[in-house]
Amino acid sequence: MIAFNKYYNHFNILSITLVVISLLFLVFKGLNFGIDFKGGTLIELRSTDSRITVSSLRDNLNQMDLGDVSVKNFGNKTDFLIKFENNNNKNIIEEIKINLDKSFGNNFNFRRVENVGPKVSAELLRSGIIAISVALVLMLIYIWIRFEWQFSLGAILALFHDVIVTLGLFSLFGLEINLSIIAAVLTIVGYSMNDTVVIFDRVRENLRKYSDIKIFELTNISINETLSRTLITSITTLLALLSIFFFGGEILKGFSLAMIFGVVFGTYSSIYIANTILVRLRVSQKTILREEDKN
Repeated sequence: MIAFNKYYNHFNILSITLVVISLLFLVFKGLNFGIDFKGGTLIELRSTDSRITVSSLRDNLNQMDLGDVSVKNFGNKTDFLIKFENNNNKNIIEEIKINLDKSFGNNFNFRRVENVGPKVSAELLRSGIIAISVALVLMLIYIWIRFEWQFSLGAILALFHDVIVTLGLFSLFGLEINLSIIAAVLTIVGYSMNDTVVIFDRVRENLRKYSDIKIFELTNISINETLSRTLITSITTLLALLSIFFFGGEILKGFSLAMIFGVVFGTYSSIYIANTILVRLRVSQKTILREEDKN
């Protein structure tokens, strides 16, 4: 049996440190919002000349005074994704086409052009925040009904940890936040909660069975009993996400990376945050029986 409880205090300190650092980055550095939330233009190009590179295309567009321009490959090396912030020039797409034709010849096929205005981007940002907030509130209500308040507190703190640290890493590395990242965060919320509930169910079951074992040891027993299920779920999920990250193209990298962070932190927090809350609140068999008597 692995002695997870031996390291409760060490990982509690690590978790607090990670959350504090993440909050500092979020407050002082902020998040790198993409076109979905800032507004701007997205162009998807396909080149018929394989000699055209990301750097040559970027250098050419930088001469057009488009502001901050992002050029990336996606799919294969002849497919390009161009993003730049709002430009007041209504004819900017035509000017880009003319400029590219002059510099590279008629070698580009404009496959997609999307414009997101400031008003729409602000609404998308607000909708994203509301979606995450509603998901957290609904999870809180579910877990409060499903378990005793001590378990609920542990689950919510673990959930808070996973979301904050994941967003903190995105802030630290300046990774772009778009609608797919919001979808990833919502998925992380569900994944983290599921992982925690599985262990909590076993803790409650063991509390009823073993009245003479303290919660410090009981949580360790419960973690070990559910460890194979936790690891199998996490590893198989990570394998799928790593495949998407490396082979899914540029567009899916942000989503898969957010999910990878979330799965790792979700597995960690279900063991070292949710359970340590039960230990610190000294949950016992009496806690379970008292709540059941009330119901």
